[in-house]
Amino acid sequence: MPDLPRHIGYIIDGNRRWAKKHGLPTYEGHLAGYNALKEIVVETIGLGVPYVSIYAFSTENWKRGKGEVGRLMRLVHRLVSTDLDELLGKGIRLRFLGTEEGLKRQMVDDIALAQERSAGMRAGTVAVCFNYGGQREIADAARQCLRDGLSPNEIDEAALRRRLYAHDIPDIDMVVRTSGEQRLSNFMIWRSAYSELLFLDKFWPDMTKRDVQAIIDEYQKRQRRFGG
Repeated sequence: MPDLPRHIGYIIDGNRRWAKKHGLPTYEGHLAGYNALKEIVVETIGLGVPYVSIYAFSTENWKRGKGEVGRLMRLVHRLVSTDLDELLGKGIRLRFLGTEEGLKRQMVDDIALAQERSAGMRAGTVAVCFNYGGQREIADAARQCLRDGLSPNEIDEAALRRRLYAHDIPDIDMVVRTSGEQRLSNFMIWRSAYSELLFLDKFWPDMTKRDVQAIIDEYQKRQRRFGG
């Protein structure tokens, strides 16, 4: 039987265009995307994939309008507050990758509490890339090497990997991006170095459980060589 991917990364794209297509305000697109996200994450872990990462909010997303940013923040807060028990009930652990820079103290505290409450869950791990940038993550790892007193000769790939955000989360086996765009957009640059890439033409809110099985089926058709 073909191996399951150990880690699938989802680049959530197309919420705003989905809303425009349906004549709805932008927020309705993000809300529809959030509802689809919960379903996709639960289904992916339910099918046996132990790690799922999601690109929830990038460091570049601060450039969006203040109102839109505020609504996105409220959806993330909903994830770590009112909807957390739903994930805990399914045995899902939450890990957050990103920087606290620019976040309100209440958000930082709520994220810390959500991670603490879910720490014992064993069904699967969801890595939420929030206020996250892949290049920033690597730069932060390099700065940590210096703070740890490493010499230039000691700063190698292994040293950097140990200092990534949530460094125990493994590399991504397959990156999936919706909406027809074909780029990584600074998503998990280190962990996606040898990832399989899959670009889907549908907008994220149109994703369903059936898509998850199709993604896994596609992964199992691929031949991974890792440069060999």
